[in-house]
Amino acid sequence: MRNVMRTVGAALVPILLAGPVMAAEDKLDTGDTAWMLTATALVLLMTIPGLALFYGGMVRKTNVLTMVMQSFAICCLSTVLWMIAGYSIAFTDGGALNAFTGGLDKIFLAGMGVDAMSGTIPESVFMTFQMTFAIITPALITGAFADRMKFSAMLIFMGIWVLLVYSPVVHWVWGGGFLAEEGVLDFAGGTVVHINAGVAGLVAAIMLGKRRGYGVENMAPHNLVLSIIGASMLWVGWFGFNAGSALAANNGAGMAMAVTQICTAAAALSWLFAEWIVHGKPSVLGIVSGAVGGLVAITPAAGFVDPMGALIMGIIAGVACFWGATSLKRMCGYDDSLDVFGVHGVGGIVGALLTGVFAVEAIGGTPGLLEGNAGQVWTQFVGILATIAYSAIATAIILKVVDLVVGLRVDEETEIEGLDINLHGEVVQ
Repeated sequence: MRNVMRTVGAALVPILLAGPVMAAEDKLDTGDTAWMLTATALVLLMTIPGLALFYGGMVRKTNVLTMVMQSFAICCLSTVLWMIAGYSIAFTDGGALNAFTGGLDKIFLAGMGVDAMSGTIPESVFMTFQMTFAIITPALITGAFADRMKFSAMLIFMGIWVLLVYSPVVHWVWGGGFLAEEGVLDFAGGTVVHINAGVAGLVAAIMLGKRRGYGVENMAPHNLVLSIIGASMLWVGWFGFNAGSALAANNGAGMAMAVTQICTAAAALSWLFAEWIVHGKPSVLGIVSGAVGGLVAITPAAGFVDPMGALIMGIIAGVACFWGATSLKRMCGYDDSLDVFGVHGVGGIVGALLTGVFAVEAIGGTPGLLEGNAGQVWTQFVGILATIAYSAIATAIILKVVDLVVGLRVDEETEIEGLDINLHGEVVQ
C-alpha cells in the first residue's frame, strides 16, 4: 500500500492514489481526523436516508417500502462484508496479483489497533470512510431493477458483487492496481462507484427484463417530495464524498467542495432547460436528476479541476444525463426503472473523460488536454473501458448464478399486487 501523495502547485493538494501505509512518520492530526469523521458521517447520510428517500419517492406506492428496505439492508450487509474481507481486498498488497486485486492480510480487520495510522488520520477512520463508499455503490444499483427483483436474490447478488466486483475495482484505482499505475485520475469514485454501479444496473435491468405493464401502465413517481428531500441529502452528503477524499482538512478539500457545488448547480440548470425546451415544462424530477448527474460527473474530477472547468463540466453533464435517461433508454429499449445507467453510468463516463480534459496541474499535479496533455484523455478512456468490461461481465455471471439458485424475479402476482405487502408484509397507507 502507498502513502497519499502530495504535489505543490497553487496549494498543497493530497491526491489519493492508494490505501494507507503504516509508516513511522505518520502522526495524528486532530483537525484532519475531525474532518474525516464528519465526512464519513456525511457519506453514510447519502445512503440512509438520502438514497433511500430519493429512490423511495420515485417508485409506485406499492413498492416504496421495498426500495427503502433495500438501501437499509445493503448498508448493513456491506458494512459486515467490508469488515470481513472487502477492505483487505481493496487496500492490501495482492502479491503477484496486485495489479488486479489486494490480498487477505487484513481479513476481519486483522492488526487494526487503536494506534494504527493512515497518514494523519487513524486507519480505523480511513477504513470506515471507505466503507461508506462500499455501502452506497451497490445501493445505487437497486434503482435499475426497481419493482421486480426478489429480496433474497438482491441480498445474495449484492453480497457477491461487493466482494468480487466493487472491492477489486477499488484496488485497481486506489489500492495500487493497474489503473493507478496507468495514471487514471479518479479523485472520489467516477469509475469505482458510478460507472461501476451504472453498468451493473444496466446489465441487471436487461437480464431481469421490463416491468410488467412498462410503457402501458402509469408508473409515475408516487411522492416527489420524498425524492427531492432525498436528493437534497445526497447533495449535502456529497461534500463528504468529494471533499473528504482529500483525506485532510486542507486547501484541496476546500477546492473539491467548491467545484462540487458549482458543477452540481450547473448540471441541474442544464437538465432543467434541456427538458423545458424538449418537453415544454421543467419538472421537479428533472432538476433533482440533473443535480445528481452533476454530482456524479464532478466526482472523479473534484481534486483536479478548477471552478471554470467544473462549470463547463456541469453544463455538459446535465444535457448528457438528460439524453441518457430519455433518448438513449428509448432508443435501446431497456427498462432501467430509475435511470441508474442514464445518470450514474453516463454521468460517470462524461465526468471521467472530462477530467482528462480539464485537469489542472497546479491543483492536482496532473495536466489535462487544455494544458497540453492530450494523453490523459486516452488514459481516462482506458480506465472507463476496463471498468465497463469487468463490471458488465462479472455482474452478468453473478446474476446468472443467483438466478439458477434462487431465481431473480418475483412472480407475476407479486409484481402486480406490489412487493411491499408480498415480500415484507407491510404497506404504506
